[in-house]
Amino acid sequence: MRQTHGTESTVASTDSRRPSLEPADARRAVRGAVARRAVPCAAEALNDALLVTSELTTNAILHGGGITGFDVDVDGCAVRVSVSDRSDAVPVAELAPDGPDRGRPGGRGWPIVCRLARDVEVAGLPRGGKRITAVVPLN
Repeated sequence: MRQTHGTESTVASTDSRRPSLEPADARRAVRGAVARRAVPCAAEALNDALLVTSELTTNAILHGGGITGFDVDVDGCAVRVSVSDRSDAVPVAELAPDGPDRGRPGGRGWPIVCRLARDVEVAGLPRGGKRITAVVPLN
């Protein structure tokens, strides 16, 4: 089962006919896709998939110029989440800063995605931007 959500950027949206996708909307879509497929999964595994979804969508909004596409697909015992944005920049895992900056927010989401997902792919899009796809096991 696949759900596709076309979205406008939350940064520079001029088309008020289509609402922007928010991380909470994406999490609801993942929860719904898993529920419709009736895939048995531990609450912890579903929470991992929801956290990955939240991180990918939040990063697209904060660092990628807005979400331009979102797909969720439950395949066997895994959920595949794809988030597209306007930026060509590939995410980079940053080391947590030491000293006075160590309490600053940010820089932790991408390592979380990479740790929780079984597979992560970053692909450039033909018209610019990128799509990040993460596969999270549900067992």
